[in-house]
Amino acid sequence: MRPFKFTPAKAVSEATRLASNNSNAKFLAGGTNLIDLMKEDVERPDELVSIDGIQLDYVKELAGNGVELGALGKNTETANHPLIRQHFPLLTQAILAGASAQIRNMATNGGNLMQRTRCSYFYDVNMPCNKRAPGTGCGAIEGINRMHAIFGWSNQCIAVYPSDMAVALSALEAVVHVQGADGQVRAIAIGDFHRLPGDAPEKDNSLKSGEIITSISIPKNEMANHSYYLKVRDRASYAFALVSVGAALAVVNNKITKVRIAMGGVAHKPWRALAAEKMLIGKSPSAANFKLAADAEMKQAKGFEHNRFKIELGRKSIALALEMAMRKMA
Repeated sequence: MRPFKFTPAKAVSEATRLASNNSNAKFLAGGTNLIDLMKEDVERPDELVSIDGIQLDYVKELAGNGVELGALGKNTETANHPLIRQHFPLLTQAILAGASAQIRNMATNGGNLMQRTRCSYFYDVNMPCNKRAPGTGCGAIEGINRMHAIFGWSNQCIAVYPSDMAVALSALEAVVHVQGADGQVRAIAIGDFHRLPGDAPEKDNSLKSGEIITSISIPKNEMANHSYYLKVRDRASYAFALVSVGAALAVVNNKITKVRIAMGGVAHKPWRALAAEKMLIGKSPSAANFKLAADAEMKQAKGFEHNRFKIELGRKSIALALEMAMRKMA
């Protein structure tokens, strides 16, 4: 690991000022991803601005309009909070499906959204990777690409975004609140927060230089009783998703009035299954309709030599997640 300066910040304004004064500085909270990347020489900040002491570790109810998660709340505390378990069980399931208990005890809500791809070519500094070193090429396209994208990829990058929590937040249409060094605050829809690779895969998200996540808000919805997070992986724990699906529905008189579906392990960002959602509105919540919706979504998918199996896996995963969501939560 390369040497760096450690600078604690006591307030959001101080943290953003410090970061904006040094383009090579990084915010440090739980450090569960950043420190690993520094050890592998992938990330090379010369200053870490510690934000762990800032009071942003809360879950609070918004007056009649959902909940707000402090950016520095730990994943474990968020998943087990009564407000989340009661009103947003999809988020609880997704968080508990991710990583290990030890990591969830350290990882923060904001940090979860900031984590970087686990693509092996990104982690290996001896291999070409446009995300790590723009202009060097994408080793995964012609290499081992079993874990890689089938939606939204470009010729510059086919890496996938690893978070489970963000998939649930996408299905729940969360909003990310950020603050810059000038004190300006912005609200970014979760669907606009992460980026597809395009011609600039090194840019994971839409944050501006020096901006920091302060909170995440989740609007109230009527889908808590019919929601489910399905994660398909190579082993039952300590593994990233091959394909994951966060599904939530509202059903009135045996007709689907609202449906939200997001996928993980398939794109450079949480992938909203909009074609599947559109197909299901007004339909009955039947296994046959769920399969048709899955077919509609997966028609867009395009795989590579080692990951084409994800197309059929995604089709079956969407249908199964919707079926499980219809089993009313206890």
